[in-house]
Amino acid sequence: QVQLVESGGGLVQAGGSLRLSCAASGRTFSGYAAAWFRQAPGKERDFVARLTRSGITTFYADSVKGRFIISRDNAKNTVYLQMNSLKPEDTAVYYCAATSALLFGSDPNGYNQWGQGTQVTVSS
Repeated sequence: QVQLVESGGGLVQAGGSLRLSCAASGRTFSGYAAAWFRQAPGKERDFVARLTRSGITTFYADSVKGRFIISRDNAKNTVYLQMNSLKPEDTAVYYCAATSALLFGSDPNGYNQWGQGTQVTVSS
């Protein structure tokens, strides 16, 4: 297993940027695919972005495509989420997730390692 710790959340004005980090410890992180999800108050946990073990292949939710970039540095055991052109509707708790499964997608049930979350608040 790996332990995941997110950081980088905060309060930002609409149109601004934030970069979230997810630091992994434990087993070799390069053996895990990773993803970011978010959950707004009273709503379900939604998929944001995911990437493969190598970081070469990425996939985004339509709502963030063109604004967010997911990446990873396996030498640093860290996954990042660069968030640009932020909107008030991006306000949520953002969670990092990982899976050692060979097949994975956008369903949160497919990930068995989770961080504690970091709050992102975008003011209008």
